[in-house]
Amino acid sequence: MRQDELCGLSATRLAALVAARQVSPVEAVGAVLDRIDRANPRVNAFALVLREEAERAARAAERRVMAGEALGPLHGVPVTVKDNVAVAGVPLGNGSIAAAPVIPAKDAVAVERVRAAGAILVGKTTLPEFAHKMVTESLATGVTRNPWNLDHTPGGSSGGAGAALAAGMGPLAIATDGGGSIRCPSAWNGVVGMKPTLGRVPIEAVADGFGNFAYIGPMARTTQDAALLLSVMQGPSAADPFSTRGAPPAWSGEIRGLRIGWIEHFGEYRTDPEVLRITSAAVSRLTDRGACVEGLREACFDGLYPLYATLASTHRAGRYGALFDAAPDRTTPTLRAGIAQGRGWSAIEFLAACDRRTALFRSVQAVFERFDVLAMPTTTVAAPRLDAIDPGYPGAYPHWAAALHPFNLTGHPALSTPVGFTGAGLPVGLQLVGPWDAEQRLFMLSQALEQDLGLSGRIASPEDAPC
Repeated sequence: MRQDELCGLSATRLAALVAARQVSPVEAVGAVLDRIDRANPRVNAFALVLREEAERAARAAERRVMAGEALGPLHGVPVTVKDNVAVAGVPLGNGSIAAAPVIPAKDAVAVERVRAAGAILVGKTTLPEFAHKMVTESLATGVTRNPWNLDHTPGGSSGGAGAALAAGMGPLAIATDGGGSIRCPSAWNGVVGMKPTLGRVPIEAVADGFGNFAYIGPMARTTQDAALLLSVMQGPSAADPFSTRGAPPAWSGEIRGLRIGWIEHFGEYRTDPEVLRITSAAVSRLTDRGACVEGLREACFDGLYPLYATLASTHRAGRYGALFDAAPDRTTPTLRAGIAQGRGWSAIEFLAACDRRTALFRSVQAVFERFDVLAMPTTTVAAPRLDAIDPGYPGAYPHWAAALHPFNLTGHPALSTPVGFTGAGLPVGLQLVGPWDAEQRLFMLSQALEQDLGLSGRIASPEDAPC
């Protein structure tokens, strides 16, 4: 099998071929590393490529195959890890030059589980400093570009993960989402990404486990692969107070009769007409399959950005304020602005935001008494040009991410699935949101759209992309 064919395989298919001894883990990992050598100089999706470690792990994986040992569901499959998730013995950069990289003594729980399933880590992917915005650029790694068009952003903060997937530099990515950071780059790179239910995948790195709204989740080029990666990462951990549930219940229902609430414009923000046309057409496919789609406009989704900004900026001020004080000229300007904003809130204002977060959760719970799933454009626009992005803080984030950060606050599972391309050749995503623990329901809808639209697993060629 040619290297480009290997790089285009889904993780599910690759794992099956490895188990059947039709593809060697050494071949698979070598093909991805060679693809990184060719594509990454133009895309800049990696903070660190783990070539030697990956090659060594691939040889060990091949020995286990040849010895007839029991194999995990991801045996021999390359995977990337965002550079704010701990990998034992590998520098944890967080996209920052203000802080010296930490060398974790142990893997994050999600990474530990993925490795135990047989996956092979090939690199750490880029992010903006401490994952604070939707454009992946930092003083540490520079600008990450969209492989579909190098003049455009891949989004953020998991922009490196999304760009690597879209360019064929690995079939799976471990990413994080604190305000849309999985779903935005999934939409803008034409891949599948899920922010699971709060606690579904343990995230032991956050200092405030009880007030947490950040998540570890899967990104992949196909729905089946994203579901497979989630199945490996999920499960309780004593370090995460929300990770008390087992596997999400299987969804035995059908699309026919499913009640879907369709939100064209989220809150007070308007969706770009082309993005709306593409996502509306995708939702009509679900209607054709028998879903009951009803337009939805709920007051609880209005005016939510100030709520999110209070919580997120206070977090930044508390976690990174001392770092900024020590090295202000080595901190990203937009992160500095977020820290300054966070220092301006009073304790009473912060408590009011916490209370409003609970009120939002209860309002969304009430919406799910009438609907089984909510559907909406993942972002209000397709990937913007890098030279057209407002460099200020928060810039266009409240508009672009209007439908993203609210579900970080409520804990509901939310998935972005690719549903088309603009006339300029940029991907567009549809966001599906379900009740707590309804991940399987969202995967079912995403897979149906993959079948109907034929977009599953497409790979960009950044060496040929316009720039």
